[in-house]
Amino acid sequence: MARRLAIMIDVTDTSYNNEHRSKASLGILEEVNLKMQGSKAKLRVTVLVTITLGIGVAAIYGLLKPVSNGCNMTYMYPTYIPLPSPENVSSAKYGLYLYHEGWKKIDFSEHLKKLSGVPVLFVPGNGGSYKQVRSLAAESDRAYQGGPLENMFYQEASLTLEEGGVEMDVAGLSMPSQYSRMLDWFAVDLEGEHSAMDGRILEEHTEYVVYAIHRVLVGFVFCAAELLRCWTLLKQREEGDKLMEVDRFLSLLILDQYKESRDARVAEGAAIYGSLPKTVLLVGHSMGGFVARAAVVHPHLRKTAVETILTLSTPHQSPPVALQPSLGRYYARINQEWRKGYEVHTSQTGHSLSRSLLTHVVVVSISGGVHDYQVRSQLESLDGIVPPTHGFMIGSTEMKNVWLSMEHQVILWCNQLVVQVSHTLLSLVDSESGHPLSDATKRLAVFAKMLRSGIPESWLRPSHLPQHSPHVFRNGHTDAGSQVHKISACPTNVRWGDDGLERDLYIQTTSVTVLAMDGRRRWLDIKKLGSNGKSHFIFVTNLAPCSGVRLHLWPEKGLSASDTSVSRRFQEVTSKMVQVPSGPAPRQIEPGSQTEQAPPSAIFWLDSKDMHGYRFLTISVAPRPAVSGRPPPAASMAVGQFFNPEEGKREFSPHLLLGSMFFQKGITLKEDHPLAFNLSFGIGLGLLPVKVSLKTTGCGIKISGLPAEEVGDMENSRLCKLRCFPPVALVWDATSGLRIFPNLFSETILVDSSPALWNPSRGSEKTAILLLVDPHCSYRTSIAVSPTAAALRFMLLYCSQIIGLSFAVVFFALMRQANAWELDFPI
Repeated sequence: MARRLAIMIDVTDTSYNNEHRSKASLGILEEVNLKMQGSKAKLRVTVLVTITLGIGVAAIYGLLKPVSNGCNMTYMYPTYIPLPSPENVSSAKYGLYLYHEGWKKIDFSEHLKKLSGVPVLFVPGNGGSYKQVRSLAAESDRAYQGGPLENMFYQEASLTLEEGGVEMDVAGLSMPSQYSRMLDWFAVDLEGEHSAMDGRILEEHTEYVVYAIHRVLVGFVFCAAELLRCWTLLKQREEGDKLMEVDRFLSLLILDQYKESRDARVAEGAAIYGSLPKTVLLVGHSMGGFVARAAVVHPHLRKTAVETILTLSTPHQSPPVALQPSLGRYYARINQEWRKGYEVHTSQTGHSLSRSLLTHVVVVSISGGVHDYQVRSQLESLDGIVPPTHGFMIGSTEMKNVWLSMEHQVILWCNQLVVQVSHTLLSLVDSESGHPLSDATKRLAVFAKMLRSGIPESWLRPSHLPQHSPHVFRNGHTDAGSQVHKISACPTNVRWGDDGLERDLYIQTTSVTVLAMDGRRRWLDIKKLGSNGKSHFIFVTNLAPCSGVRLHLWPEKGLSASDTSVSRRFQEVTSKMVQVPSGPAPRQIEPGSQTEQAPPSAIFWLDSKDMHGYRFLTISVAPRPAVSGRPPPAASMAVGQFFNPEEGKREFSPHLLLGSMFFQKGITLKEDHPLAFNLSFGIGLGLLPVKVSLKTTGCGIKISGLPAEEVGDMENSRLCKLRCFPPVALVWDATSGLRIFPNLFSETILVDSSPALWNPSRGSEKTAILLLVDPHCSYRTSIAVSPTAAALRFMLLYCSQIIGLSFAVVFFALMRQANAWELDFPI
């Protein structure tokens, strides 16, 4: 019995020990697992921190690296004339200044007596200064004295059908041959306050801008005894009571500075011409552009006081970073007021019951493009706020005579842009009345004609997306039968040599080349060369239209250009050439020596509808005399080709783009390839920039005449550069618009696109590239996504969100640590 009990005790002890050992083993395993999990978590955190630091270092390097924007500096001799503010104004801390350009010292009171121009009010942005007006004001003064820009005889942009292109003939809009009135630039001093941080600051800036507009337009000096009555009557005007009394009171009580200047000149016996100004042009930079829009819908602003607003790098859709809820609420309220302002109330029968409140206001937004890291183009769009009939957004990269992307502050002094904007504002002034054009459609047409390039979107937009620009046929009508603009002939005052039969050349191939100005006319048979699907003709040249080259369509072959029976039916289409920016011209080693081909400066495109009803296309080249008895240099060139657009189409899917990070996608272009290649990418190139490289592999030169030891790479480099024109890329994106890359041998294609989406439904996030390469040369191309450029762009675009998320994660971790400390848990 005792033995059995001892055995039972031994078994119990053994089971207890085993159980204890197993529990200990489990504890050890759990501890090991916890340590492994902790190690994995630390490893994940370490990897995440390393990647973040790597991207951050790359971003900082990109930010500190100077951006080559190509802008010229603007120089001026500024003088700022302060205008006194009455003590009764609530925003007495702000100020108003009048700009004067000139190095001589002036008497302020005498200068104010001569005030007789068109008032323009500049509103600075976040932390900006009133002195930032100096570049625009200085160039406006020079533009007024120098006169309008010279006509370059290139195709000009037109209003789209959405913008009222049916009713408005933009090409028929007469531009002034001499500016009738100069621009008087005023600027508000907002004390450099950071209006992008708080909605209340925006409201204060808006109220002062409204007051400044009334000072400029309605009067500068408030009568202290009548100030309360004035604002009371303005409130009654808002409510619709005693309108006639209010208008009469405003015209009598508030002293108009222009009226004071006019009265002072009359008292001195000076001659007076024209009437007093009735409107003020508003120009705003960054948040100042939004303040300008907010001032227009302010209840205390007269309805017709502002009719034109031009904004530079202004976020219209939402603030770049909404740090305060008041900022987002103020944005939403102002944008809602603008949407309501353009609404037209109609009856059941379709008749208009009342005009929209903002029907007279035109807004144009200019974006800095991909180099503007502070405000993206997507925020600067006017979609959903201003209808296309009253405004549009345009990027600086697609602006005529500019073609550059620039940083947020550079847009204020970049000379190419400042000059174009100055001439545009001066062109808004009616030469007869001396005031800005009253018709909103005409003002919008002036903006389109002066700012937009003549490159049709149909060249670049993918075929499945809707086209906004109407296509112009040879008779000057769209497919809907609405006249858009007529093709004008070259002016008769441009000298041109005689086109005789002895100078005619008959082209038998689909491609034609001009390597110098030889004074010959080339005939191309449309029916013969345009067969087999090659129904499009493209012409790339650096010859100037009208003075260097002319193109005509003929129904049949005539004896000469002076043949009256034929000349009545042929049509000159030279004005359909569109201008593109060209890179720097190659330097001649010695006078008369051959140089590399200069980059193209113009593109000419005809499709089957343009050439319908015609049999021949002629290219007439002006003669150029020899230099020092030598042949003319090969710096002038032109290349044309009949081609099939389907042969040049290439599509790159998102999978192919991502795979190109590791395996570059190459395309071999043999000689006689299409001149135009339309590359479409299944995803936007905003966050996934691609590097495009082209290497010349041949140009058809069999015998170079050089020693054998010099032949080789020399043929593909120096000799081919004498014959082939540099490749050009026209990049189009739905958000950022057009961007042009001249001399594209190795470039990183980057656009200011919306966030990349996988298989976007609308296709608006896609990017299209029109690549123009010489068909007489062969190339080896490579297209691949640049990982470093993608990481840099990602960090630059989302650095504010990343920093905010990092702070949130750190505070959350500290909160968890504090909670564990209170509960005596391990930290």
